[in-house]
Amino acid sequence: MQVSHSVSAVFDDPNLVSAAGLVPVLALAERAGLHRLVAEHLTVPGSAGANTAIKIPALVAGMVAGADSIDDMGLLRHGGMDRLFSEVRAPTTLGTCLRGFRFGHVRQLDAVASRLLIALSKQAPLLAGADQVAYLDIDDTMRETHGYAKQGVGYGYSKVKGLNALLAIVSTPIAAPVIAGTRVRKGSTNSARGAARLVTDALVTARRAGATGLVTVRADSAYYGHDIVAAARRAGAHFSITARMDPAIRRAITTIGDDAWTAIKYPNAIYDEDEGRWVSDAEVAEVPFTAFTSHRTAEHVSARLIVRRVKRLNPASVPAGQSELFATYRHHAVFTDSPQPMLAAETTHRAHAIVEQVIADLKNGPLAHMPSGRFAANSAWTVLAAIAFNLTRAAGTLASTFHTKATTATIRAQLIAVPARIARSARRLRLHLPRDWPWENAWTQLFTSTCGPPVTAS
Repeated sequence: MQVSHSVSAVFDDPNLVSAAGLVPVLALAERAGLHRLVAEHLTVPGSAGANTAIKIPALVAGMVAGADSIDDMGLLRHGGMDRLFSEVRAPTTLGTCLRGFRFGHVRQLDAVASRLLIALSKQAPLLAGADQVAYLDIDDTMRETHGYAKQGVGYGYSKVKGLNALLAIVSTPIAAPVIAGTRVRKGSTNSARGAARLVTDALVTARRAGATGLVTVRADSAYYGHDIVAAARRAGAHFSITARMDPAIRRAITTIGDDAWTAIKYPNAIYDEDEGRWVSDAEVAEVPFTAFTSHRTAEHVSARLIVRRVKRLNPASVPAGQSELFATYRHHAVFTDSPQPMLAAETTHRAHAIVEQVIADLKNGPLAHMPSGRFAANSAWTVLAAIAFNLTRAAGTLASTFHTKATTATIRAQLIAVPARIARSARRLRLHLPRDWPWENAWTQLFTSTCGPPVTAS
C-alpha cells in the first residue's frame, strides 16, 4: 500500500464527524436514564454545578470516544457534532464542572454509576449467566503522576508516585467484566483501606444488576483480612482470597501429608514472578483452616486452605532460615469457602487475573492521566471512566458476539470512531458511513438496538 502522489488536504467540511458511533452509544445512555440520574442525584453548587445533566454525559461521551484529558474533550466540537448532539460544552467548561466536586459529590456520582449499571443490565445482556454464577474481583492500581501539584499524591506499594485507584468488577464465566465500584485513595494508602465498604456496595449493585446466583468475592493477598471476608459473608457471597504466608499458614501447610498432593498440568502456563519463570505443572492440596485467630472468638473464620506448590529452581529465591519443605517448594495458598471441588476452586481463583484486563483497558483510555490537581476532581474523573467503560461494554454486547468480549480499545476503533457525513432527508438527519466498513453489520445492529429502525416519512 502506497500513498497516492495526487493528494491535498483541507479542513473545511461542516458535515463530517469522526465518531459516528457516539450516536447509538449516547442513545443507549439516554434509554438507561443517565441524564435523569445526574439531575436527580448530583448537587454540585455554584456555576460549576449548572447544567450537570448536560456536562456529565458530555464528559462520558468524550471518554467513550477516546479522550483521556480535559483538553481532549475538544473532539466533541468539530464538523457536524453540534447537529448530532445538542448543547455541546467547551473543554474549559467541563473542567470547571469537575473542579467544583467535593467528596460528597463524588459519592453522589457513585450512586449515579451504580444505578446506571443496573439500568444498563436491563437494556443489554451485560451479565449473562449471573443468575447462576458471578464473581466480584477487587484490586487496586497506582496511577502515576509527576510533580507535587496534585492533591494526595504519594509513593505506594509499587514505589511509583501517584494516586491509588481501587476497583470492584463483576463478571461471569460467559460475560466480560463491568465495573461495579471505584475509589480513589492517596498514593501512600494501604491497599485494603476502604475495601470492605467497596465490597459491600459493589455486591448490592451486582445483586440488583442480576447477579442473583452464587457470587464469589476474589482478591489477592493484600486483601487477606477479616473485614473483607465478613463483608462478603454478610452479603451472602462466598470468598476466595490469597492468603499471606504468615506463621499460621506455614504451620497449616506442614500438616499436609505427602500423599495428599494432586499433580496438575496447566494448559496455559502461569508466570511465577518470584521464581522468574513460567510454570506449567504443580501440585495442589487442601486442609481445613481457621483464620484470624488473633481476633475475638466470634470473628474467627473456618474454611478451606487450598495450597498450590511448585518446585523451586532458583536457589536465590529461597528465604533465609526456611525449613526443607519451604526451601524445596514455593507455596501459594488460597483461603476460601467455595463449594466447588478443590481443583475447580483453585482454577476459579486464578481467574481473578481478569481484573488486570480492566485496569489495562482503563489505563489505555480515560485513566491514562489524572487530569486535575484536585483530589475530588480526579475521583470524579475515575467514576466517569467507570461509567464510560460500562457504557462501551453494553454497546459491545448489543453489537455482536465478537464485541461482547472485545476490549474497549477494539470497540472504540471498530464501532465508535467511525467517520460519517451528515445529510438531511425528509426532515431527518442521515449518516453516510464508509462503504465496505468491515464491521458494518455490528454497527448497524448497535444502531438499530438503540435508535430503532428508520421511520418512513409520511
